[in-house]
Amino acid sequence: QPPRSCEDYWWEWKHCRGLRHAFHHYYAHGEMPACGRWREDYEACRAWERGRAAAAQEALCKSERARVTEKQKYAPVWKLRKSPPPDWYLPLDQDKPN
Repeated sequence: QPPRSCEDYWWEWKHCRGLRHAFHHYYAHGEMPACGRWREDYEACRAWERGRAAAAQEALCKSERARVTEKQKYAPVWKLRKSPPPDWYLPLDQDKPN
């Protein structure tokens, strides 16, 4: 059985090709999104479901592994705290001039 349903790959491909997503991706990254991988994953998923093709299975698993490692590559933006700061209960300095 594939890691995701084939409809998930189809939906991701359609979403990636959408105008709104393309505009946002271009604004954020300065380049158009590469949506070909979602289409290839969809076709590999269908081949896996239809004929239990070993090549399609390997390609899909490799793509999923690459996607997971790419997601784990970036560190979180905020440093998580173990406990609140020691002066958390004091009022904010909103009324004081700079």
